[in-house]
Amino acid sequence: MRIPFIRYNHKKQLEEFAKIPQQADQYRIVYDPQTYRLALLDAIDKAKKRIYIVALYLEQDEAGTEILKALYDAKQQRPNLDIKIFVDWHRAQRGRIGEDKSKTNARFYYQFKQENPHIDIPIYGVPVNHREVLGVLHLKGFIIDDTVIYSGASINNVYLHKFDKYRYDRYHFITNKLLADSMVDYIDTYFLAKNGLQRLDGQTHKTRKQIKPEIKSLRQQLMNANYQYTGDADNQSLSVAPISGLGRNNNLLNKTIHHLINATQQKIVFCTPYFNLPNILVRDIIRLLRKGRQVEIIIGDKTANDFYIPEDKPFNISGGLPYLYEINLRNFIERLQSFIDKEQLIIRLWKDGEQTYHLKGIWVDEEWYIITGNNLNPRAWRLDLENGILIHDPNQELKDQFNKELETIREKTTLVTHFQQIQASQFYPNHVHKLIKRLTRIRVDRIIKRLL
Repeated sequence: MRIPFIRYNHKKQLEEFAKIPQQADQYRIVYDPQTYRLALLDAIDKAKKRIYIVALYLEQDEAGTEILKALYDAKQQRPNLDIKIFVDWHRAQRGRIGEDKSKTNARFYYQFKQENPHIDIPIYGVPVNHREVLGVLHLKGFIIDDTVIYSGASINNVYLHKFDKYRYDRYHFITNKLLADSMVDYIDTYFLAKNGLQRLDGQTHKTRKQIKPEIKSLRQQLMNANYQYTGDADNQSLSVAPISGLGRNNNLLNKTIHHLINATQQKIVFCTPYFNLPNILVRDIIRLLRKGRQVEIIIGDKTANDFYIPEDKPFNISGGLPYLYEINLRNFIERLQSFIDKEQLIIRLWKDGEQTYHLKGIWVDEEWYIITGNNLNPRAWRLDLENGILIHDPNQELKDQFNKELETIREKTTLVTHFQQIQASQFYPNHVHKLIKRLTRIRVDRIIKRLL
């Protein structure tokens, strides 16, 4: 007996998702990092009840100092203001690659606290796994009063365009009490109530070995965690839904991204800084193309990758990553060249001098969107604690803002119409070519692309 084929309804999965009603005039997108930095400082200055900062890191530099000082000033002026900062525990306790190991962000937090002993703003380290390479806090979203400020940007000079260089990202300001409350509740429930959380603004810190059981317990709980809220929005009005995910199994964010792609009826646009898609997403994209849908992917040029090392600078193994990603991209385009020829698959490379590109997200049919810190790579899919906000806009109330965001991104892009436009590996600098060849021969490149 032949088993009948059952078509999976991905759109129905999205429509059945609990969502929070959103007012269009309370949703604002800004389009450049300098405007974002000023808007963030303004929101901190005007905060009345709470500020929760969640980021991969808050850096020891001028922009990091500016933000931290603004937080301390706000607390001094309004002592009842609830301010808490959460960063990745591992990242905060190491210096930048190649710099003095004693110059850590954690040391910076301690010194700042010593200079302001009468003000207490706790800075917590969240250990998502027992080693940084195996998982970090990649959760996004600053909650200031009833506004969620969502960006993939961490806090430092480059992300906030403090000086000449910038790292381009997305910058969304969503005023919605239910959304803000759900994100605060997540932090209170899964971070503050757990033993694995560690304060970083003290003089000494526990070692990884000392808190290994707590880290394991925290990770297990985070793998089953999600945002809790009363979502009563219907599918005929503008709505938002926060989603989190960690690990390969039971990862609601991964599942939502998969459904979003397969629900596409006309066109989908992806942004990702590192072209290293999980196999499931490659299969999803090919399935869409075979159905006649249009797919646009906007990727940073290898020179716009934050791991890229100019040829006149000392080289290290991390500098090989942009080339590995470029090899992935060239192979992907060559495999699907026929769809590019039909203008069904659109590939754009973003480049702006020495600036870098860090955009992530998905646009579907001018109706569904997801803003996320997820890099759409194996690491995000398996190792890091990620989140995102799903936006449903059936009446296209936010269409102009989202289209302007896309057009602004495209301004610095070049259209790729043939795989030969992407540099072949044999033409890489000799030291890069030798590294790639050696890594490929012993298959270490596969491990690196899973972890970084």
